[in-house]
Formats: sequence, C-alpha cells, structure tokens
Amino acid sequence: MEQPATDCSTETRRLIESDFAHLWHPFTAMRRWRGGEPIVIEHGEGFELFDTEGRGYIDGFSSLWCNVHGHRVPEIDNAVRDQLGRIAHATMLGYATVPAIELAARIAGVSPVVEHENAKVFYSDAGATAVELALKMAIGHHYYNGRGERDTFVSLEGAYHGDTTGGVSVGYSEVLHKPFGSMRFRCAKAPAPDVARDRRRDSVDGWPSADGELRDAVRDQALAALECTLDEVGGRCAGVIIEPLMQGAAGMIEHPDGYLQGVERLARERGVLLIVDEVATGFARTGGMFACDVEGVRADIVCMGKGISGGYLPLAATVCSPEIARSFDGEPGEERTLFHGHTYTGNPLACAAGIASFDLIQQRGIVEHANTIGGLMEREIAGGLSDHPHVGDVRRRGVMIGIELVQGRQAWVAFERSARVGRSVCEAITRSGAMVRPLGDVLVLNPAPAMDKATCGRLIRLVVDGINSFDFDHAAR
Repeated sequence: MEQPATDCSTETRRLIESDFAHLWHPFTAMRRWRGGEPIVIEHGEGFELFDTEGRGYIDGFSSLWCNVHGHRVPEIDNAVRDQLGRIAHATMLGYATVPAIELAARIAGVSPVVEHENAKVFYSDAGATAVELALKMAIGHHYYNGRGERDTFVSLEGAYHGDTTGGVSVGYSEVLHKPFGSMRFRCAKAPAPDVARDRRRDSVDGWPSADGELRDAVRDQALAALECTLDEVGGRCAGVIIEPLMQGAAGMIEHPDGYLQGVERLARERGVLLIVDEVATGFARTGGMFACDVEGVRADIVCMGKGISGGYLPLAATVCSPEIARSFDGEPGEERTLFHGHTYTGNPLACAAGIASFDLIQQRGIVEHANTIGGLMEREIAGGLSDHPHVGDVRRRGVMIGIELVQGRQAWVAFERSARVGRSVCEAITRSGAMVRPLGDVLVLNPAPAMDKATCGRLIRLVVDGINSFDFDHAAR
C-alpha cells in the first residue's frame, strides 16, 4: 500500500493510511489518489474549508455545486438541531412529517412547473434518483393514459443526468459509462447548442461564447436538429429531458439565449413532455431561482437536488404538474399507484435544513446577489485572462463559470487528454488556497450563490494568478 507524505501530522497520516486501506472515492482514479497527498477536510467556516493540518481553502465549487449559503450557517445549523430534538427520521410510506409537508409547499410555490400552484413534490435523496423518478413518472403517465408505445426519451449529446440506470440512459457518456452500455434503455440524442465547439474558424478574436451572431446561428441549428430528432422518434417519444442553460458535467456548455424557449415550443407543438433537470442549475446558480425562470419556461416535470437543503444533507425532489400526478390517481383495486420510494424519502432533518435555506434565499436576496457576484467574476476573469494564449473560452451563467484551456487558441487546438493539464492547473490553484475542480481541461468555478464579494474577489485572483503563472508549455510536453 502507498504511504502518505511524511510532512504532515501523525493524526493526518493515520487518517490517510486508513483512507488508502478502506475508502473508495467517487469519480476518482484510485491508483493515482493513493499515490498523491490527499487533503483531509476537518471543518468549514463561512465559504472556506480547513484541512487537518489547519490550512484553509476557499470552496470554489460549493462542495460539488450544492452549498448555497456557506458552511456552519447559524440559521440552518439551528434548524437541524431543533428538528433533531424532535425526530431525526420517520418513514413517509403511509405517513407524513411536518418538515416534509412544509418544504413541499415552499418548493411547489416557486417551482418552474406547469400549474405550479398545484404541483406535486416527490422526495428522494440525490439528483440521479430525482431523474430516475422523473423518467418513471413520464412513462407511467403515458401508460395509464393508453399511450404505452411512448417509451423513448430525447436528450442532448453530452448530457449528464446522474449515474443510475435511467440517468445513464438519457445522459450517456463514453468516458464515464462505456462498461455499462448494455444496461441502457432506448434514448435518442440531439446535438447540444455548443458555441465553442461549433466554431469553425481558422482564428478567433476574443472568446467564442461572446460572439452574438455565432450564438444565434448555433441556437437555430441545434433547434432544427432537435426538431428532426423529434420527427424521427415520432409517436414513440415519452419526453424531452435537458439541463437548462448550462450543461455542467459536459464541460460547462452554455446554451445561447432562446434555446430553452425553443425546446419548450417544440415539446408543446408535439404534445411531448418537457423534463428539466435543474439539479445543478437551480437554487440561484444560473440567473434566477431556477434556470427556467430566466426564459420564463414551464416544464411538466422538474428535477431538483444539490442546493435544495442548502447543501447540508442529502435531499432531492421531482416536481410534476397536476396532470401527471392525476395519471397515478385511482381506486386501490386499479393499481395506478406510483410504486417508487426510498427509505429516507423526505428525511425530516434534510427538509428542516431546506426550509431554513429557503428562508435565507428570500430574506437575503440571494438570487440578485448571485447575479452580482457572477458579473464580478466574469469581469475579473476577462481583465486577467482575455489575452491569455491558452484560455480558449470563458462561459458563464450566474455563478456557474467554465474556463476552457487550450494548447493553441488561434486554431483551437486541444491539449492531449493524457497530459491532464486542467487537473494540474487546479492542483496548483488549490495549493495557493482555492479549491477549483476540472472537467477535462475546463476549470469550473461555481461558488456558493451567497458568497460575499470580498471572498469572491479573492477566489478569482487566486484562479487568474494560478493560470497566469502556470507553465503550459512544460505541461503539454
């Protein structure tokens, strides 16, 4: 077994040795992990994380895009403690709990769902399970209405909808899911409106994502292709599922203005369900409370997760229109019940955290604040990196930002995947005191929407300085 570095405390070394011996990390190349010097987080304070050696790091990607208000927030801490003094968990299978009822009403009130005032909220514990349930809702809705032939979903190329079987089926990635291809069910793909990769020029003056004419052309081409895909699937289509405005795991693909509205229009014209995966884009991350709000779109089913509890506890929700919910209503003998659930569905502690988070979002104007710091970040990045020869593009929606690194900006030459340049740059930035995560060679900034301006400015300076001081020529060799 690999041994941890010796320049750490005895306790840190003990923890790392135990990690190497027993722990399997998600989305982590474990052989490389065990050959490195892991950071072991011990506590958090505000928008920073601290390791067992006492070093602090700005949480630049919100503990995987879920933290909304920071760490150790008194209002959420107290809400969880108060609920813990009442009950930690009780099943919702045939019973109800106070926090689950109260949070569901809050969610329905703001959800971007058709007839949201009467929307129905079904809890689960992760974004992937929220998506899994959305797919079953769609299939069941058609089945109970005499349309059992509608068994095919349409999704976008590069989509990521989680790692459960349904999520992999509609969000298949060769890199992530190739060994599990045989487990997938039927799904048709349409091209994503990816401005950066659809650029076909010999040179570029500025970043592709800022080219308004190009953005419009890419949007129109993608909508035309989606229309063709829907025509090909025809009466077998159960629904269209998309990540609105920003496809995160695909490399922060920012959709041009009007694309989401166009998808909604095509779905309505064909009587197809619109399923929107707001797991990563919701809760003040992309310009509105939800990404759909930015373009005034209303879906039939909306998947929520990550920030729903403020980033405190595992919680997710699948919210559907009353029409879909009615498809599962019936007398006991009709067996129209949606037989789906999880042991910790609607956990009271998580729901209590969610209620407290909702209060803070409204009381502190977090949606507006997130737009302010998002604009601040974009301006600071442009000021520090606009002429950098290895920064091919910067894409932003709200606080979600992708900085794409390239070997050659003029001809858009990507780095060899084996060079792992993006990861090396992120590791250098982390050593300077800010945690940033790569998606290939796209650096992801996705701070908590409530992050204060001073901390946000410090985060951006560390990122810009880290990129400017990095030896790209050496890394590419």
